[in-house]
Amino acid sequence: MEIWEQISRQRVKYIVDSYQLAGEDDQDFDEYLEDLLQAYASPQIELALVEALVASWQITPLLRGVQFLERSHQFLKSWETSAIAPHISPMHFRLITGLDPTPIFGSMSNSQMLSSKQESMFSALVQNKINV
Repeated sequence: MEIWEQISRQRVKYIVDSYQLAGEDDQDFDEYLEDLLQAYASPQIELALVEALVASWQITPLLRGVQFLERSHQFLKSWETSAIAPHISPMHFRLITGLDPTPIFGSMSNSQMLSSKQESMFSALVQNKINV
């Protein structure tokens, strides 16, 4: 496996671990995630995980385990037939994951950046969701 593939997989694993997305479905979750990693590019999976995470914040309790991956997989499938149109900005991605958004979104321009006030407000929202 190439170094960039290892880094991409580590980024996916970091998102999963940060939000404890595997839940109690460890083995089934890992197998499903491995299937997704074989079928899709890691940056697409990263984006799908974050899109599913943001969508699941509207549901209590937070989706986890295979059910969470199924929701992420729905995003990936929809992007096979239509253009990828993220609901989150590169800055939101960075705030939610703590990861560089460049592999997913490419280089960011100043127009894509949030103001510091917006960033602070969104960061507080993310922290509130993490602590729930």
